[in-house]
Amino acid sequence: MGQLHDLTALEQGDAIRAGNLSPVELTEHYLERIERLDSTVGAFITVTHEIARKQAAEAERTASEARREGRELPPLHGVPVPVKDVSFVAGVRCTMGSAALVDHVPTVDDHVVTKLRAAGTVLLGKTNTSEFALPPYAENRVAPPARTPWGLDRSAGGSSGGAATTVASGLAPVAHGTDSGGSIRIPSSACGLFGLKPSRGRVGEGPALHDVSGMTAAGPLARTVADAAALLDVLAAPVPGGPFTAPALPPGETFAQQALRRPKTLRVACMPEPSVPGVSLHPDCREAVDEAADLLRELGHTVDELPPPVLSGGAAAALRQIWEVMAATSPVPPGSEELLTPLTRELRKGAAKVSGVEYAQGLQEFRKLGRLIADTIQPADTGYDVILTPTLAQPPVPVGSLHDDANPAGDFELMSAFTPYTMLYNATGQPAASVPLHWNVENLPIGVMLAARYGDEATLISLSAQLEEARPWAARVPALW
Repeated sequence: MGQLHDLTALEQGDAIRAGNLSPVELTEHYLERIERLDSTVGAFITVTHEIARKQAAEAERTASEARREGRELPPLHGVPVPVKDVSFVAGVRCTMGSAALVDHVPTVDDHVVTKLRAAGTVLLGKTNTSEFALPPYAENRVAPPARTPWGLDRSAGGSSGGAATTVASGLAPVAHGTDSGGSIRIPSSACGLFGLKPSRGRVGEGPALHDVSGMTAAGPLARTVADAAALLDVLAAPVPGGPFTAPALPPGETFAQQALRRPKTLRVACMPEPSVPGVSLHPDCREAVDEAADLLRELGHTVDELPPPVLSGGAAAALRQIWEVMAATSPVPPGSEELLTPLTRELRKGAAKVSGVEYAQGLQEFRKLGRLIADTIQPADTGYDVILTPTLAQPPVPVGSLHDDANPAGDFELMSAFTPYTMLYNATGQPAASVPLHWNVENLPIGVMLAARYGDEATLISLSAQLEEARPWAARVPALW
């Protein structure tokens, strides 16, 4: 075997349960790599050395007892899983990527953290993010920018950029992320990972903070589809009082099982062109989606190229207004406005002009989008099963290129030109995944995105696993490793 970080998360879990790998040894391995490489890639905002060592020791004791008693343990028991620094871990500071919250220490766990604890995972720390997870990069005023290890002058994407470069750089086997407009899929594309945004309501939010728009979903970033599915099994569960609940899997089924099953023959709608007017598609990204379409056909699926849904001016305006309100409802302490980035301040200023009626109308526009897409892939007997698009309109971009602090009002256009595809599925609530099938001549990863019917993560996982088997990507490693 190679180094410990070459093992998948599930292989690490198997070795721990068999007594062939110590959670303490594994945790120390990752802490050493973080100490050596984190300043280069900007993966973490906070590293929780003491918590990680304590949890690893406890996981080792529990694993020893389970072997003696013949008890089964969860698949990721003893495996390190960092948490994005927008979710609360009791007793650990949560900056949300903002200088206004550098001293903020929650007293409660978010539901996702409670689930990670119950699964026996080890917390290495809190990963880097953009301020309040708003823009599609992880560059803020509290930590170095998150960089893809495939090109250290390039952004890791965001807002879960720290989570993505953590996994791609071998600083953790899998990671938790959140996605309000592509924040799992964007950095997965930039870092050569598989990243899945689950259906709305699949993973419960809170208890402290909730996205009332329904756009945000927590999910996994991983090197393999199977690892991502295993982490989704940990995270996925409704919570009492949650406003949304995705359809459950059949009793006894898991998402990890779907990664072992071949999908049925599927009908795929390929929509390579952006829905956002005036946005052009980079040739590398077009090549990636064409190659994916050809591979799907080789695997027996039907692929038809279709024009993209036309987004009305009302939808674009609604998107910006909802984004502005999300910025305005972020927990900024009184008197801390000057500590915010220029973009966040600009968004909060715009939110003051959004009326309650306009906000409600914006959410109605999103529901119309959901119906528009549903008409493409429904009904099940005559529509398409999956939609294929590029994940991004451009390859990984240079650090700092998606924002202009001197003119933050123009940042929205820069970001829209980079990521015109992902936010559609936050609006509709459908599951969507970025799949790392292509690398360009500069050896930069280019993801493609698959989306399925609401509640049908199973199809995305089984299809992505089939693509992974046909064209393995985990064997590709950046020079940093």
